[in-house]
Amino acid sequence: KLGHRGVFWLKIHVANLMGLDKLSFDDRVVAVQGEMDRILRVAENPLGSSNLEWWTQQEDPFQLLAACQEISRASRFSGRSMEDFESTLPIQVDGSCNGLQHYAALGGDVEGARQVNLLPSERPQDVYSGVAALVNRKVEEDAKKGDEIALLMRGQVTRKVIKQTVMTSVYGVTWVGARAQIENRLKENPLIPKDKVRQASRYLTTKTLSSLGDIFEGATGTMAWLQEVARVIASYGKPVQWITPLGLPVVQPYRKQGVKLVKTVVQNINICHPDSELPICRSKQRTAFPPNFIHSLDSSHMLMTAEACAIHGLNFSSVHDSFWTNAADADRMNQILREQFLALHKRDLLRDLAEYLEAFYKPEGFRAPPLPKRGQLDLHRVLDSKYFFD
Repeated sequence: KLGHRGVFWLKIHVANLMGLDKLSFDDRVVAVQGEMDRILRVAENPLGSSNLEWWTQQEDPFQLLAACQEISRASRFSGRSMEDFESTLPIQVDGSCNGLQHYAALGGDVEGARQVNLLPSERPQDVYSGVAALVNRKVEEDAKKGDEIALLMRGQVTRKVIKQTVMTSVYGVTWVGARAQIENRLKENPLIPKDKVRQASRYLTTKTLSSLGDIFEGATGTMAWLQEVARVIASYGKPVQWITPLGLPVVQPYRKQGVKLVKTVVQNINICHPDSELPICRSKQRTAFPPNFIHSLDSSHMLMTAEACAIHGLNFSSVHDSFWTNAADADRMNQILREQFLALHKRDLLRDLAEYLEAFYKPEGFRAPPLPKRGQLDLHRVLDSKYFFD
């Protein structure tokens, strides 16, 4: 049965699918209550002209439609309270830029933790809006000095412009890649002359990446440390490998590709083939290690959460950092995933990594560079953070 809290989480699920996930939980529930008549109409007749336009415009339209139908079934359950309805629809909670959550925990980064909801707050923090606000402040400072591009970009740096770059920063996006992402967004803005888009994208890329470094100082230091570790190991001609917190060995497979020329009557074809005996690709070993290491942590957190949910008899499913369970069990799953995040990071994972690599690559004489300086984050506070996963 849903119970009081299950009804609450079902409404939060609908609100999230309506694109209201930046509101507080209470405001999301109020918003859903205000749309209840429409939700019930959509459930009853999803193909009605006005109904169809509403739910199909959302990012995940069929998930929203399913949630509307579940709300409808619960509200019409034998004339009894919604709380007595046995809901089978899985509801989801998502991490707030989960890669940066792990970086903040690794580096003890207080400001970074605040931006990605590791710390309690009255409303969910939106890291993309936070970065956009800092970029806008820097643009305004340059505009006051008469900078031509800054004057052009006044008021044009929205959350959407920098979102992809912030999201992929944790995966090691390069300056060139970030510039292309921002350029694509600027091309959509009719207020920016086409002949200024490239120059403006270069300018904003520099401002966006520097703003990320300002806000996520700990993440920047950790990423640089991981890249340096990989650079040194790759210089020995060895692939980077490590053991995840759950004991899974990981080996980066990146090697230079062998190319074989195949001549045919019609044409010549170059075929690339992998070979474990080929030399490693040093640049790829270096740039891929930070995101791969972070992925090994978020996958460990997911598996730890799955195991704990199974022990407590909860249904559980996940896609990356989106965790699912029945609405009636959402409170328990939320408690478990916070406990498991804390359990994962209770050890000094970077020190553990350095010690393992020094032992494994001892024949090559590897010595890990000094660990990045840790901040003063009290990670236990994540247990009280409502919006850590929401």
